[in-house]
Formats: sequence, structure tokens, C-alpha cells
Amino acid sequence: MTDTSAFPDPVYRETVLEPLFEGVRTHYAGHMDAINRAHLVMLTETGILPRADAARIAGALSDIAADTDPASLTYTGEHEDWFFLVEAELRRRLGDLGGALHTARSRNDMDHTMFKMVLRDRAATLLDEGLALAATLRRRAGEEAGTPIVAYTHGQPAQPSTFGHYLAAVLEVLLGDLDRLARAMQALDACPMGAAAIITTGFPIDRDRVAHLLGFERPRLNSYACIAGVDYVTGLYSAIKLVFLHLGRVVQDMAFWSAFEVGQLYVPNALVQVSSIMPQKRNPVPIEHMRHLAAVTCGHCDTIVDTMRNTPFTDMNDSEGEVQQAGYAAFASGGRMLRLAEAFLGQVRIDGARVRATADAACITVTELADTLVRDEGLTFRAAHEIAAATARAAIAARAPLSASRDAFAAAFRDQTGRDTALGPDAYAAAVSMEGFVARRDRPGGPAPAALAAALDTYAATHAALADTLAAGRARRREAEADRAAAFAALLET
Repeated sequence: MTDTSAFPDPVYRETVLEPLFEGVRTHYAGHMDAINRAHLVMLTETGILPRADAARIAGALSDIAADTDPASLTYTGEHEDWFFLVEAELRRRLGDLGGALHTARSRNDMDHTMFKMVLRDRAATLLDEGLALAATLRRRAGEEAGTPIVAYTHGQPAQPSTFGHYLAAVLEVLLGDLDRLARAMQALDACPMGAAAIITTGFPIDRDRVAHLLGFERPRLNSYACIAGVDYVTGLYSAIKLVFLHLGRVVQDMAFWSAFEVGQLYVPNALVQVSSIMPQKRNPVPIEHMRHLAAVTCGHCDTIVDTMRNTPFTDMNDSEGEVQQAGYAAFASGGRMLRLAEAFLGQVRIDGARVRATADAACITVTELADTLVRDEGLTFRAAHEIAAATARAAIAARAPLSASRDAFAAAFRDQTGRDTALGPDAYAAAVSMEGFVARRDRPGGPAPAALAAALDTYAATHAALADTLAAGRARRREAEADRAAAFAALLET
């Protein structure tokens, strides 16, 4: 049978080749040019390519870049992809010499290098946005260190804390997630160039030089892993997912705290929308947008990680082109969520009157009354707990705050111990106050001012270290860009 078909099949062109071309045009054209220039410099410095030939190729690459507007190009099907378009243009201008640039490399190592170059820039931006949110959390935690709140467990009022202590908890988790993201980004700094198709090349290439010229910290060692390993993808998106999974839980608290029935959190007018029909409504809809942006970002991350499930450990399109481009949606939605969360958490405030009302109605300071009885009256905690529980039940039944329930406490104490309490009115009032409760919790990690201040100092150091790591990577890439430009310019001057 004679096959008279011509490549590409129209449907294959429409469903695969054209979208891939558009993806490279949109995301990778500049990175491919950088790889071409770095590879050409290395071929010249190692003597693989004569300098005179390299100079002609450099001139053609420079002219192609100047003559080509990627945004204006459309896929014609004349060339399989962007790589072959550029190579065809080189050969049109230089003849057979135009094919010399591809010595000792493959589209395989080029593709994964481009993917990493895009991912490291997007991940750096996301980390920057996360650090901005962390800075806002740290600032607000310091400002709100003395602002009482009701801490909830199992959806019920539990104990007093401060808004600063709560925000510090969010900050601690966020910094841990950002550190995990930064560590996942380290895999993006291992350059695949030099792996060629999958097992390197017989030419005496300098992989370290290419890695440096492209702003990578080092080459990835094993060439097979350079092409077959998708751990830089799965590790990165797994780390990104956890940032938003954990922030989504904070958003749920914001929804609960701002509900009319709870009212602990006040959302300013700038972040509130009104109903189109109900004039009394204050709808803090940014909370819902944060919630869905966080959830969507997690979903994008899951899509990319799950796409790698049960794929072969070799070169494959499942980890390339369209999959990589699909993952960029996580950076878009995630960045929006982080910026919105920074604005929201930077402006909301606590409604002190509602906090006091809930604290009184739910007797949330009664744990400290039990603790005080252990310290000052010499009771076991279980006996003290029974007295405190009886006091709370009496206060709630009478709809009275604990501060006004000393007589009920004295009766419960007498029933439990057979004697009168030595806790006078002032000592009792101190034991059931929110301020006293917080001040007593001065162990490391607690809400008392000194403990919280020490924790914030620790978080500041962690934040600074992450910011330094981010800045160092950007500085390395700027230096590499300058070195690459200088080395390439030297070829042009040959």
C-alpha cells in the first residue's frame, strides 16, 4: 500500500501542532533564543565549532531576532514547530551552516530547559507575592498583639486569645509553606542542557558553562533524569498546592468570624458589596473570591501532578508543551489570591464589643479560673475543673458574665471542698478576665506580649532568609544575562 498522505494531517495540525506553536510563541520564544545563544557560545569556547562559523551563526541569530515579531506570527504548518522554524530560517540565511547550531543538543534538553526557565520566573513571582502577604501578617500581628479575640475549637467559643496571636499562627504556617516552595524551586535551578536526547553526547561540551549562561545554579547531573524526571514539576506544584490549601482554611475562619451571628471580624466598606435588593446587607464577598481562588489553584496543581501518574520514565509529551502551559494557570489564580489576601488581612479589624459579648456569654475564661484554683488553693486540676464547670453553668443559666458570678463560684467551691475560698473579689475578677488569661499564657508560642514578640522576631528572621534566597536567584540570573550578552556580542565582533 502506498501512503500518499502529507504531514501534517489537518486535524493533527489543528488539535496539536497549532496550540503547541502558540504556546511557544507566547511563553518560550525568548527563552529559546537565550538557549541558542548560550549553546553557540559554549560550542565556540570548547572548539566544537570554529569561531568564524560561530560568528556567522551569531549574526544570523541576531538578525532573526530583530526581524521576527513573535506576536504577529501564526502557524502555517510549513514547519513542525518553533524550533524547526528558527532552524529553517538559519539555513535559509546560512545554507548548510545553519544546521551546525544543533550540534550536541536535542529538542528534548532544550524543551525541559525552557520549561524550567519559565517556571523559575513564575515561581519567584509567586514566592514574592507570598512574602508580601507574610510581611503584612507580621505587621498586623504586631499591631494587634493586644487585641482580644475569641478562639474557637470545633466551631464553638473556646478560650481568649489575641488577633495578633492568631495572625502569627497564620504567618508561621505560611512561612513554612513558602520555605517548602523555595526548596522545591531548587530543582528548577538544575539545567538539563547537555543531556541531548537522553544520554548526553560524544562532543566535549561544557555543561557548567551553558548552565551559568542561562542563569542556572548547576547542571542536573544524570542526563536520563534531565529528560525523564518530572520531579521538578510534581515537587513544585505540590508545594504550591499546600500554600493555598492552608490559606483556604484561614479564609473559612474569616467567613465564620464575619458572619452576622458571630460578628467578631469587621470588614471595612472598601471590601464589602451590597445586595441589589436588600439594602441592609453587607456582603464581604472578597472572602468568597479568596476561597474559590485558593480552591481553583489547588485544582490546577492537582491536574498537573495527576497528569504524571503512571507515565513512562522516559521522554514523553505528557510532561511537555501543553501540560506545562496548563500549569501556568495555577500561578495566575494563586497570585490573585495572595494579593487579595494581603489587602483583606491588612485592613480587617476586630469588633471588640462583639468579642466581649461572646466571651461573657460563653464563659471562655473559665479555664484560667480552674488553673488559679490549682495554683492558689492547692486543688487538683480535676477538682478545680469541677468547680469551674459549675460556676460556668450557673453563669450561663443566669445569663450573667463570669465576672459577675463570684457568688456562684463561692457556692460551687464550698460544695466541692467543704470550705470557703480564699479567692477574694479582686483575685476572682483577675482570674476570669480576658487580659489576665492572655497575660498568663507567656510560655513560648503563647499570646502574652513577650512570648508573641519573641515569636515575631523568629518569623522576621525566617522571612529575611527567604527574601535573601529569592534575591540571590534573581541576581544570578541578571548576571548570567549580562555574561551571555557579552559573550554573544564578542562572537558578533569576530
